Parts: sequence; C-alpha cells; structure tokens
Amino acid sequence: MHTEMVYSESVMQQKLDYIHQNPVKRGYVDFGEQWRYSSARDYHGKSGLIEVQRWY
Repeated sequence: MHTEMVYSESVMQQKLDYIHQNPVKRGYVDFGEQWRYSSARDYHGKSGLIEVQRWY
C-alpha cells in the first residue's frame, strides 16, 4: 500500500468508486450499498454503521 495525493474532485470520486466496488468485485454483494461496512450506504441515502460526511 502506498500514499497517494487526492488532488481533484475527479480523483476523489475515482477513489470512492474503487472502495465502494471492492465488496461487489469480491462477490459479497450485488451493489456496494448492500455491504453493511461500506460508506456507499451513506451515498445512497441509507444509514451506515458510522456517521459519514459526504463530500458531494
């Protein structure tokens, strides 16, 4: 793992999409927001396990 600068909104969106799609790619769920540990839930109007301040 390495550190990477998030220098624009498009890069931030790319990183969020990547994180939210990980459980989908692994076959755990059909949609990222179905994964109970994912902030994708918050971005789709559902409650997650912790409070998330969305950036968009």
